[in-house]
Amino acid sequence: MRKPAVRLVIFLGLISIIGIITLQVYFFQITFNNEERKLNQKIQVALWDVVEQIYDLNNIQYLGKNPVSQVSPDYFVVNVNDFIDAEVLEHYLIRTFEKQNINLDFEYAIYDCQSDKMLFGKYINLSKLEDKPSRIELPKHDEFIYYFGIYFPSRKQHILGSIHSIYILSGILIFVVLFLAYALIVILQQRRFSELQKDVVNNLTHEFKTPLSSIVLSADVLSEKDIVNEPDRIFRYSQIVKTQANTLLQHIEKVLGMSELENTGKLNKKNINLHEFLSNIMNDFIQRVNDKQGTFSLELKAQNYMVCVDEFHFANLLLNLVDNALKYCEIKPEISISTYSDKKNVYLLIKDKGIGIHKKYQKKIFKKFFRIPTGNVHNVKGFGLGLSYVRDIIKSHGWKYKLKSEINAGTEFTLILPLKDKTCE
Repeated sequence: MRKPAVRLVIFLGLISIIGIITLQVYFFQITFNNEERKLNQKIQVALWDVVEQIYDLNNIQYLGKNPVSQVSPDYFVVNVNDFIDAEVLEHYLIRTFEKQNINLDFEYAIYDCQSDKMLFGKYINLSKLEDKPSRIELPKHDEFIYYFGIYFPSRKQHILGSIHSIYILSGILIFVVLFLAYALIVILQQRRFSELQKDVVNNLTHEFKTPLSSIVLSADVLSEKDIVNEPDRIFRYSQIVKTQANTLLQHIEKVLGMSELENTGKLNKKNINLHEFLSNIMNDFIQRVNDKQGTFSLELKAQNYMVCVDEFHFANLLLNLVDNALKYCEIKPEISISTYSDKKNVYLLIKDKGIGIHKKYQKKIFKKFFRIPTGNVHNVKGFGLGLSYVRDIIKSHGWKYKLKSEINAGTEFTLILPLKDKTCE
């Protein structure tokens, strides 16, 4: 699938997901509003019924004006036009609410015009048929003189509970949407991984084909009958075979080393003298740098230098870092390796004066198959595996590292190794 088509699929997928969620929220709000309206109507009807009973009790004539006023979503004020006994009111409220099937806890209070306060308040739990002292002081209402206020503290929860089926449907829909989003992400990741694998295969083919081609050509020259009379040519082509064979061997060791670390995760660790180890492999570093006509320096300043490492993977780690320093250098390379220590750790620094790494890529370069984008220019060979391998070795050993880099100023990689471990496991 081409990139424009992928972008279109992503765009349409996002629009669909956002649209579905928006519609779900919209329908949920409509359902909630409908249930709220129905409940308000039931409460209005019930309070009208209570007022009529009070009017009948007090022989008051109905004047045609709506005695029920909804002050807020959960607070109603009811005009009764006369004094009302609290126990009678409570009886009418409970009986009427049960008749109207309104199973809501409520608090009520009666306005006393002499004290100008809301009095006789109680909290009524209809489900348990019990009352308690009022929990809050209900607000007064200036429009009426003889009235009572009624407050429904659990009104919103009651409405939400009445539409529990919407919760289930919403949950199913959200699950489906999240599954589709996850599937889309997986598909895109698989596509990207497939492209990366294709690039790696192409790079592997090129990296293996180049030394093999050189070896085959050198072998053809060495197989000529007349070459026995030209010892200089024999030596030169023999060196080519040796160099290219070593290059091929290094590629194979790198791939096998990564495969072994991923498959087994086991390390053959032992305590070693870091300075002695670096001195032993320094010749390989010097040879690589000299081939690029660069300079290499080794400064061993650590006072404590016994560390616990897997020698094979540790050597590969250093070779990968030096190789990167050589690859990403547009002038004669200048590479230095140095050490220093404190009471707990040895610090191993690998510095170069190469092209540097942009800040936005400094975390990504340790991901498998990642290579810094260079457009259509592919002048640096590699698989995108080296620094991923370095990260895995560091993680397997339980080490830490720091990376400092600036464009056109070079890179400094600091490896923090704990000092000698008695168990070294």
